[in-house]
Formats: sequence, structure tokens, C-alpha cells
Amino acid sequence: MSSENSSADDARQVWDVVVVGAGPAGASAAYAAAVAGRRVLLLEKADLPRYKTCGGGIIGPSRDTLPPGFELPFRDRVHAVTFSNNGRFTRTRRSRQMLFGLINRPEFDQQLVEHAQKAGAELRTGATVARVEQHGSAVPDRRTVAVVLQGGETVLARAVVGADGSASRIGAHVGVKLDQVDLGLEAEIPVPETVAEDWKGRVLIDWGPMPGSYGWVFPKGDTLTVGVISARGEGAATKRYLEDFVGRLGLAGFEPSISSGHLTRCRADDSPLSRGRVLVCGDAAGLLEPWTREGISFALRSGRLAGEWAVRISEAHDAVDARKQALNYAFAIKAGLGVEMSVGKRMLAVFERRPGLFHAALTGFRPAWKAFKDITQGSTSLGELVRGHPLAQRALAAIDRRPAGAEGSAGAPGTTGTAKPAGDEVTS
Repeated sequence: MSSENSSADDARQVWDVVVVGAGPAGASAAYAAAVAGRRVLLLEKADLPRYKTCGGGIIGPSRDTLPPGFELPFRDRVHAVTFSNNGRFTRTRRSRQMLFGLINRPEFDQQLVEHAQKAGAELRTGATVARVEQHGSAVPDRRTVAVVLQGGETVLARAVVGADGSASRIGAHVGVKLDQVDLGLEAEIPVPETVAEDWKGRVLIDWGPMPGSYGWVFPKGDTLTVGVISARGEGAATKRYLEDFVGRLGLAGFEPSISSGHLTRCRADDSPLSRGRVLVCGDAAGLLEPWTREGISFALRSGRLAGEWAVRISEAHDAVDARKQALNYAFAIKAGLGVEMSVGKRMLAVFERRPGLFHAALTGFRPAWKAFKDITQGSTSLGELVRGHPLAQRALAAIDRRPAGAEGSAGAPGTTGTAKPAGDEVTS
């Protein structure tokens, strides 16, 4: 195709919103913009469905953000959590109501994309974005953003949403700054039916040996998703933790079908969320919960907001109006997800110093377990919990003031308290 013909095509085809990345954040953004009646193009570099390193837990805030009529492809429904502290002081707590559901990301992401397509978004896979330009020869006017693909093709849009993951090209354009980087390692382990039955409806959360680390077992039918996460820079120790974790679970004899790793990145407090007519959301914006590193609900919620505000930016006739809409998007993110992240950072700082206290509280203190249930079921958030409950505020403040090593509670490592026996259970 000649450059003249290409330019003519570009002039005819200016999308209202182009979304880069078809994960939960991007699919949610594309859905929100398409439902508003705009012409939306969703670009994805991979072929769908594709695997993503992810535990696949769907908590209440995720369910509440899904499109109407979305049928979650649950592989299991969790009613029990077994907590352990680096393999010790094991205790299981049960809930009569479902705590959260477990999905496989390829199925979940594919369904989200299909909902965006049904709403009117156009999907294009195998499209890798090289860069975005808001000035220069590729940009016909100040209301347009040029999305340049590898190979040189240019796609034009009135607004762009970057949802291209934690190593985001769009995030680099916006200038996203990262404050916390963690390494997650995960294995998908097929197991016999007898082993799978032992795990049905129950997950394991293990507080790990490195500060801020933890491991998990999420059952999904005939496969267990087993993973660990800790601060980047502890790669060898994180790998050892996963190997030891799998070994003590009695799973070392089963061959993983997939072994993978992934870096999670949290934004700095002053990190931008937009530049001109370009917004970022999800992992591309560094939006996830810093303590648990839960990202799906943050992706879905920020993606929906990004899609809604991208519509407004696409309608802006000048840079001043576009900037106003982008600032409104940033305010919406910070007022909700930003508050949760700030509380999560504080929780992580305390957890890094005193994992034994968290373990003792969740396994032996009814209000702490109730808070865990309320957050996973979606009746409250971490931010709302701390803001609305003086007891939670006082507990955090008291823990902050205690010197390291002062965990005097049962079940905390290095104490004389009586540990609960493995398998001890409480239903509430």
C-alpha cells in the first residue's frame, strides 16, 4: 500500500477510543467505551486466549464490576482458608458463604473480550504497539493521537487507554513511576482426583520466610495453582521458597504443566495517570493492592473508569478540556483505588515486620477474620475498613508502635504461646 493510500485510510478511520492490551483492564475499558456508543478498537499483541501468571482469585469488588450478564467461569468456590506461618501453626477457618471464586485467566479474559465485542468494540490481535505520538507528522491535528504499531502502521484515535501490562509501552509514554516491585513465581500442577478432592473449596495462604512474602494454593478442579511472591532482588530465595513450599505440601512428585514468573509493580503516590489524550489503567498504571498484590479487581475497576473518561476525552475539542477530563479520571482513581493502596502499603509495612501477629489475628481473633471475609466477599474494602472502624485504626497504630520481635500472641513464631494444632478449624 502506498503512503498516500495509507494516509487516506488513516484520515477516514479515526477511532474514538483505542485500547492497548486485552487483559481485564483493557477489556473493561473497551466495554465501557463501547457501551457508551463510541467506536472502539482493542489492540492485543498475543493471540487469544493466552496464559497469564495469576492466582485467579475473583473477590467481591471484581464480581461487582463485571458487565451485566457476565457468567463467571469458576473452577472452584472457596469456603475455607488454611493459614500457616512458614509451614507452621496451621489453622483452617471456614465460612458458610462463599469467600471468593477461582478462575483460569485464559477463559476469564476471553469472556471479558467477548463482552466488549458484543458491546461494539472491534478486536485486533497480533498487534504490537511500538509507541504513541501526540505531536509530529503522524498526528493530523491536536485532537488526535497516533498509535504506531511494529512495522510502521499507524492507528489514529481521539483518546487512547494504555492497559498493556506491567512492562507498559503506554505507561512509559505517560511517565508512570513505580514504587514497589515484587517477583511472583507460580506453577500449575495437575493432580490425581484424590488429591484434588482434598483441596476442593479450600485455599492455603502461607506467610513466607522473607519479609513481605507469602505463598498460596488455589484449587481449580484437577489442577492446583501454587505460587509465592516476595520483593524483587530475592530471586534465589523466592525460588527456594517455592520449592520448599511445594515439597512440604507433598506435591513435589507431580510435574507442573506450566511454570512461570511475573513482576508486579505498584505505582508511586505521585505517579501520573495520564498525558494529553492518553490514560493508563491496571498494571500499566501500577494499580494493584500492595500487601496482597491482588490486581484483578484493580484492573477491572480502573479499566471501567478509564473507558468512561476516555469517552469524555474523545469528545474534548481542545487540550484544556482534554486535560480537565484526564484530571477527573485521576481524581476518581485516587479517591477509590488510591485510598485502598495507601492502606495496603501501611499493612505491608507492618506485615513485613510482624507476620506472626497477622497470623495470630486471622486465626484467633474473630474481628480480623470477619474483616478478611468482608473484604473478599465485597461488603467492604481495605480503605473503608480502616476509615470506618476506630478499632482497626487503633490496632494498626498500636502495631506500628510495638518494637520488632514483640509478638506475644499464640501462634507467632519465637513465642511461648501454644500453637493451634494443624487442621484446627473454626466456622463463622
